[in-house]
Amino acid sequence: MLEPYRSAFNECFTLGRYAELLRLLKERTHTAIEFRVAETPCFFPPELMEKLVRTGEELTAELLGNPQYVRDSDAAIPAEYRVPGEDEHPHFMTVDFGLVRNAAGELEPKLVEMQAFPSVFGYQAVLSQAYKEVYALDEGLHYFFGGMDEAAYWAVLREVIVGRHDPENVVLLEIEPEKQKTLPDFRVHEERLGIQSVDIATVVREGKRLFYRPQGERRENRALVPIERIYNRAIVDELVGKGIKLPFDYREELDVEWAGHPNWYFRISKFSIPYLNHPAVPAAVFLDDWFVGNGRERLPDDRNQWVLKPLYSFAGKGIQFAPSDKDLASIPDGERHNYLLQERVQFEPVIRTPEGMTQAEIRILYAWPERGRMTPLIGLVRMGRGLMMGVDHNRDRTWVGGSAALIPKETPW
Repeated sequence: MLEPYRSAFNECFTLGRYAELLRLLKERTHTAIEFRVAETPCFFPPELMEKLVRTGEELTAELLGNPQYVRDSDAAIPAEYRVPGEDEHPHFMTVDFGLVRNAAGELEPKLVEMQAFPSVFGYQAVLSQAYKEVYALDEGLHYFFGGMDEAAYWAVLREVIVGRHDPENVVLLEIEPEKQKTLPDFRVHEERLGIQSVDIATVVREGKRLFYRPQGERRENRALVPIERIYNRAIVDELVGKGIKLPFDYREELDVEWAGHPNWYFRISKFSIPYLNHPAVPAAVFLDDWFVGNGRERLPDDRNQWVLKPLYSFAGKGIQFAPSDKDLASIPDGERHNYLLQERVQFEPVIRTPEGMTQAEIRILYAWPERGRMTPLIGLVRMGRGLMMGVDHNRDRTWVGGSAALIPKETPW
């Protein structure tokens, strides 16, 4: 895609440079990369990326401007994880698109998923720059949106994540962060923002306040440091799945701010898709509605074009393609409202690699300052040649995995 960049890259690629890319990523993230990194970045025309960015904004505005959806999404928040003090809008949005060909043969985006939850803002910027350096790519290629440079990018993230607080009193809260595959991203956030990653199970509560134990040089002579703002990266389904006992209750009024309020993880998710009315959105119906006959007409007649998705899983867990009646009936009545039947998006292979044409799923990452607008920051790409696009599902192949979106500088937006 996007000549002459694609052909030039393929011709000049060497395994030595790819090894250097992996070495540089490890050096700059201060840890090993446990997921597959694609050999190549992806080169996209600016008009396509602009369309994806604007579509993500339109979909988010459609949801937030729909009073019925706002009311219905209350039910998506589990009572035991409903956090007080919800912000008027999410601090983060990620919108995933596949590329399909329309009847005119043109590429256009189709929504895969949207989530009001932060993604790998730190790691993705490092990866994008590493591609440019290692492969000595054209300086006219860029990866930040809206004419941003690195300083402006991190200024937006600092405003949203740290806010008015001392970075010492802001934590990246996760479940066993040292064991997460996203640890490289955490390390970049720590370095650029001066915050610390903290295991959610180790937080200490005293009255309405939360504290953490500083690590390494931060320890000094103090046992506990107050937490004033939480950059939330903990996923509730992982908390439940691992049976983690928390030192605080999400439902209680605590003297702490959230950068990424937990309620938004449930409000804007796969749950949102049936409520959207946009050309970029595939047909979808909740499983409990489908069983009583509501919305069946939305789905294709061909069952092979169906996908069954749990609403609140992460990284593609639990997805079933072409589910049978037996598969659907195996889900208990009381759980069916937590599943979605969706028209399968048929990705168009658009990236020409030495291993053949490869599909690309493009994620647009946004941040939303409290007194600002929803701001597109950077793109993330997952390359794959199978049913699933996540890096975990393509680890045994080459020229697939996590990648970056590079765009020519001549971008009008």
